[in-house]
Amino acid sequence: KEYFVIPQDYVSIGVINRYTLEKQLYPPPATMTAINKFLLSNLLAGKVPSTTVTRIEAPLNLVTIRLTETGAVAPEQGGLGNLIIPGVFSILLVLSIVFSSTYLLQGLSEEKENRLIEILLSSVSARQLLTGKVLGIGAAGLAQVVVWVVSSPLLLSLASSNFGGFISTIQLPANFIVLGIVYFILGYLLFAVVSAGVGAISSNSREGQQLIGIFTLPLFIPLWFMSLLMLFPNNPIWVVLTIFPLTAPVEVIIRLGVSNVPAWELAASIAVLGLSIIGVLLLTIRVFRTYLLMYGKRPKLGEIIRSLRTG
Repeated sequence: KEYFVIPQDYVSIGVINRYTLEKQLYPPPATMTAINKFLLSNLLAGKVPSTTVTRIEAPLNLVTIRLTETGAVAPEQGGLGNLIIPGVFSILLVLSIVFSSTYLLQGLSEEKENRLIEILLSSVSARQLLTGKVLGIGAAGLAQVVVWVVSSPLLLSLASSNFGGFISTIQLPANFIVLGIVYFILGYLLFAVVSAGVGAISSNSREGQQLIGIFTLPLFIPLWFMSLLMLFPNNPIWVVLTIFPLTAPVEVIIRLGVSNVPAWELAASIAVLGLSIIGVLLLTIRVFRTYLLMYGKRPKLGEIIRSLRTG
């Protein structure tokens, strides 16, 4: 589709002719890189040592060495593990929160469709039913996360013995593990309460799944922009995602592996998450009590707002 011609007077004019069938003004970046490398190596051939040519072609091989607050070299460098652990753990965190809250929504919707919820409400109040479901399924999800965290050192040691290399540099800092569990608990409670409210107003499980997707979508935003976070870790947008409750559980985990998150941001994030859980819980209890026994029709947004105002 294209070829390049190097004129005899290239050294003096620096021009190369490109003949192509394509309409693009310039060739792909990979082609430009290959041509530049070819020209550079031929221009320097026989004039400088081959090692110098190699160094000119690739002048930078950056090695990052982390320091402690006192300026000394940190004993745990982490290497590529600093990028792998947040990514893997954040994905597991998202899956745990989504699966646990979705399971709660599905169970509640099925009980509502089968009229089993009427039998349950004859024995317990709506508040007790909501609390029991959230705590019960949450405990199962938390146990799953604890198993992952506890087994991580063993899995890393096995991977290191088989693959070696950067795997052996991976470390699991204590604050990373603790904050991971804390944010799972807070994230799950928030989304579980939202799922319970969605289940109460949904006429069937399929409708509930569609509605809950609107609320769980923000959880994936930090994963989509992970590469940008690694390149620009101090951008103010990450502070917003750290404090925003629907993205905070995943955003904080990723940032902990990429940069140092200020203590005030962690405190603000946890406080906002806690207040959001309390606020959403109070609203969900009202929705739960009002619409749980409504069948065949999903209430409109205006009706839900009016019922929340009147309590």
